[in-house]
Amino acid sequence: MTGTHDMNRTPAIPKRSKGPEGSDGFEDRATVRRGGPGAVAVGRPGFLWAAPAALFFGLFAIVPLIMVAVLSFASWDGLSDPEFAGLANWKKLLDDPVMIKSLWLSVLLTVLGVAVQTPLSILLGVWAAGHQRNRAILSAIYFVPMLLSIAAVSVLWRALLDPNLGVPAHATWLFGDGNLFGMQASAIGVLVFVSTWQFTPLHTLIYQGAARAVPPVLYQAAQIDGAGKVRQFFHITLPQLRNAIITSMILMVVGGLTTFDTVLILTQGGPGSDTTISAFYMYQKAFKSFDYGSASAIALLLVLVSTLISLIVVRLSGYDKMRSTMEGL
Repeated sequence: MTGTHDMNRTPAIPKRSKGPEGSDGFEDRATVRRGGPGAVAVGRPGFLWAAPAALFFGLFAIVPLIMVAVLSFASWDGLSDPEFAGLANWKKLLDDPVMIKSLWLSVLLTVLGVAVQTPLSILLGVWAAGHQRNRAILSAIYFVPMLLSIAAVSVLWRALLDPNLGVPAHATWLFGDGNLFGMQASAIGVLVFVSTWQFTPLHTLIYQGAARAVPPVLYQAAQIDGAGKVRQFFHITLPQLRNAIITSMILMVVGGLTTFDTVLILTQGGPGSDTTISAFYMYQKAFKSFDYGSASAIALLLVLVSTLISLIVVRLSGYDKMRSTMEGL
């Protein structure tokens, strides 16, 4: 009957076509083949999509970096006009024992930070990726330091570790005279501890996301083979976290070499110059000695060292050759 549907009508069969590997398949009529009649050009988004981000990065990163590079070859006190000084600032830094010492201290703090934060954040990240009881509540409490600024954290721990009114003054059996900032070893230990307390949650979050991305089938296969939790961690979890470990280490290296706020508030470079790292020494050169040329040279040197170490880490780890996130390949 006209205007009615035949319930017994045989449904239309899609047109058969060859699959990508030569196997039989069905052609998707909604898909437009490239190069065919009426094909729509498919390509990457144009540069205009990245223009705002590129403009922002250029104005607030590239331009200041160029200005710092120019000032590193000039003599400037911040008030008069800059005067070209050639390599005088660089020669002055090479002959400055405080500068050489500050570089070693920066490297030492960076190495200690990586050595302490990496295993701690990996363990916490893997734990936080699980389904333990009260895991969400404990993780939320643990991530609180991420919400605080570096200055606020430094002021907090400066008050807690004050030798006269802080915890050390009431626990002399543990801290001795209580002046943790009076010796180089204890002062460096305080800097490492405070940095670990604040920044480990950030790296824990990185490892938590990476651990949750590990395919569960790998653990299921390991359980069938009789592997316990420890073997699963070292033979499955750690290899799968390879990309995250490299990313986290690069962030730690760059952050460690450019640490400033913590040293300024906690130790002020003391005792003497025993915790005067390069970033803090740059601050002293610029805003206390008004030697902006030397300060710019230190800043440029830190950029070069951070970039070099990051490239070495990427190169030695094979991160630049990885094409898959599966098993760190």
